[in-house]
Amino acid sequence: MDMYQENILDHYKHPRNKGKIDAATFTHREPNPLCGDVVELYIKMNGEGKVEDVKWEGSGCAISQASASILFESLFGKSEDVLRKISTQDVLDLLQTDINPARLKCATLGLVALQKSLNPSGD
Repeated sequence: MDMYQENILDHYKHPRNKGKIDAATFTHREPNPLCGDVVELYIKMNGEGKVEDVKWEGSGCAISQASASILFESLFGKSEDVLRKISTQDVLDLLQTDINPARLKCATLGLVALQKSLNPSGD
């Protein structure tokens, strides 16, 4: 299977939900020092504890940026508990393509930003 499947190229060329949220409930900027990729995430929760809005900014390779776009698009309407349970396998399932082990850090950069936004103290 081609690593740069159509959905990855589509999200890379046309990322969803790019931007910032000034009064975000959760935010985190996650760099990948090995390659220079960056994902900065903003999540706004509503009064019912569900994701009301998600925005993000970033730069880097097609895999890191498309993966962030695809993952963050899937967060709308989810509770914080559900966000905390999202796994690497969930991200890979969303990507719908094989990611070689060398690119796994790229594919999960958005997930790491999400996890760290929910646990800013590292707990």
